Amino acid sequence: MRPLILLSLLVYPAFLLAEPPPILESVPEPPEPPMPVESGEVMEPDITIIRKGKKTIQEYRINGQLYMVKVIPDIGPAYYLIDTDRDGNMDVRGTDLDREGININQWKILEWN
Repeated sequence: MRPLILLSLLVYPAFLLAEPPPILESVPEPPEPPMPVESGEVMEPDITIIRKGKKTIQEYRINGQLYMVKVIPDIGPAYYLIDTDRDGNMDVRGTDLDREGININQWKILEWN
């Protein structure tokens, strides 16, 4: 018990001699936002909505080039076709299952903004 009291008496003055915390400066004002894009490039996609029977097809284009198709069936979740090499044709990746006639759909599981 005595060593604990002795240790606390030796350490306590060290806290008294510690430097006071520095004085903080005020936060500067945020800079002005950048100027809008003036190059003429469209920043948001053009979306064309097509209804065929009971399903809805959304075509996404930037500068007139189709890069993604979202198919929303009447029953079930939506699925996507994406142009990965930007040649204007929606790409389909083949697997061993495709040769057997089995197609696996892809769905977006989570999405947040």
